[in-house]
Amino acid sequence: MNQATTRICILGGGFGGLYTALRLSKLPWESSSKPEITLVDQNDRFLFSPLLYEILTGELQTWEIAPPYQELLQGTGIRFHQDTVAEIDTDKQEVELHTGKKINYDRLVLALGGETPLDLVPGAAEYAYPFRTITDAYHLEESLQIIEETNPEKIRIAIVGGGYSGVELACKLADRIGAKGRFRVIEVGDQILRNSPEFNREAAKKALNEKGVFIDLETKVVSISKDTISLEYKNQIDEIPVDLVIWTVGTKVSPAVKNLPIKHNERGQIITKDTLQVIEHPEIFALGDLADCHDAEGKQVPTTAQVAFQQADYTAWNIWASLTNRPLLPFRYQPLGEMMTLGVDNATLTGLGVKLDGSLAQIARRVAYLYRLPTFEHQLKVGFSWLVTPIINALSE
Repeated sequence: MNQATTRICILGGGFGGLYTALRLSKLPWESSSKPEITLVDQNDRFLFSPLLYEILTGELQTWEIAPPYQELLQGTGIRFHQDTVAEIDTDKQEVELHTGKKINYDRLVLALGGETPLDLVPGAAEYAYPFRTITDAYHLEESLQIIEETNPEKIRIAIVGGGYSGVELACKLADRIGAKGRFRVIEVGDQILRNSPEFNREAAKKALNEKGVFIDLETKVVSISKDTISLEYKNQIDEIPVDLVIWTVGTKVSPAVKNLPIKHNERGQIITKDTLQVIEHPEIFALGDLADCHDAEGKQVPTTAQVAFQQADYTAWNIWASLTNRPLLPFRYQPLGEMMTLGVDNATLTGLGVKLDGSLAQIARRVAYLYRLPTFEHQLKVGFSWLVTPIINALSE
């Protein structure tokens, strides 16, 4: 009698989900015990999110940072379903998708990422633009083009959030729009990039200052309308005229995850063991934005792309280990530094004893991200494009 094939279902195709799937497909399974791996994501393309900003400035093309899953998974044996999760039944070990399809699992990976909460202030859902997905970038690009075509004297843009995304967006948009742009970064705290290394924070402040970006610190957004944003500073409310508001603050987990009968923290994230297994559910693994994870040393790990990238290795290994009677490994986060783009041909980098800014940091950032692209084939195509495109542009001038 043949043993039933083990089924691994991975929900979410970001850094955590896709990289877990790819690593699982390469582990040394015996041919008779190789599992059936299914990846589910609502989009048809993976997004290398740290390079999303370059879409707005035309530095990169969509295919370079958002290759189709079917292309990336070709030859891996991984099944892909473009769909959204309707319900997860942890008792039946079954996932139901919105199309009605049901997927049974022996191991489940929750890597659905986060969503931008636009319900924090009145008007945000109607008038603010999130910037998390390739669709968000397209919507923002479309609105920018409409505004630019009217040829206004000024283009007024407010960016809510002085974290990494807010700062990187402000720098890229300032380079794209130029002297016409009037930018303000709105931060509720007393400084931008609170969790960033000082070298990177100072490089960012310098870049923002040189580009004329105004920073509102200790400022709270009260409401947003079609062409204004109301800000509160020291108990005084001012209404500022704007053409665009971009919202980069906060992350919320998807309803399918929030409603699961498992342990969550106060933000709705799933609490995991250091092996990335869900408490009381060793068959379920959680990583990325939706996981409240402490590493082998008991330290809280941040919810960044770098962390999800590393968690994918451990998740794949631990699933393999749990199915082949090997010991599981506690997650050990290795901070490799921090990189930020600060506009066209400008970045800052701190890590592994190195501090760089300017064009050299931008080159180092591109090389580092090229290495992290999901497959070797895609790395080759993108690397070739990055080498050849400047030559073609130079010859055509």
